[in-house]
Amino acid sequence: MRGTLYGVGVGPGDPKLMTFLAAETIRKCPVIAVPDRGMGRKMSWQIAKGILTDLDKKECLNLSIPMTKDSGVLEKHYELAAAQLAEKLEEGADIAYLTLGDPTIYSTYIYLHRAVKKLGYDARIISGVPSFCAVSARLGDSLADRSQQLHIIPSSYDIEEALGYGGTKILMKAASRLPQVKQALKARDMKAVMVENCGMDDERIYEELDAMPGEAGYYTVVVVKEPDPFEA
Repeated sequence: MRGTLYGVGVGPGDPKLMTFLAAETIRKCPVIAVPDRGMGRKMSWQIAKGILTDLDKKECLNLSIPMTKDSGVLEKHYELAAAQLAEKLEEGADIAYLTLGDPTIYSTYIYLHRAVKKLGYDARIISGVPSFCAVSARLGDSLADRSQQLHIIPSSYDIEEALGYGGTKILMKAASRLPQVKQALKARDMKAVMVENCGMDDERIYEELDAMPGEAGYYTVVVVKEPDPFEA
């Protein structure tokens, strides 16, 4: 019988924020898969290991996924990684692909999920706590109130138009273009809070634009929230 691929969201950083279902799924899978490029491999593995202490005993597939915006290069690597996953699935092994936050939000996993399903294998998604939800909880405030809109924006691309949207703006992957993000916010006289490495040992919170550094870690989220018009 063929195995099943599970895209498992391990949450934003604190192992205690992993869901029971995520831990249960990882525990039952004999094979773990992680990307072998960038911080994702190290961090998702370490988060899961904070709950599942025997993780090192499992077989691990290190899938080569480069950090590039070149769609041609990415497509080639997705196909190669999907083939690696399919080989194990064909042997009957269930695989847990570990991904930060939730697998449905700007995650590499979803492309492998689609590729594996296209090859005829079963693939499922296990939700995780998104980074911006953890950030909101850490700041002790909501993301949106009453009729306010909520926008999730990948700030590694152009954000100028998106900053004009009403409601709360969540700027994901802000670290790669932090100087440009700060400049764009200042030009619009907008207030924002930045959280770096939320829930991790080296967490940093910056409540003023001028206090934000020129460079930050990969796991950086910027929250731009308009005041509640009904608030006294």
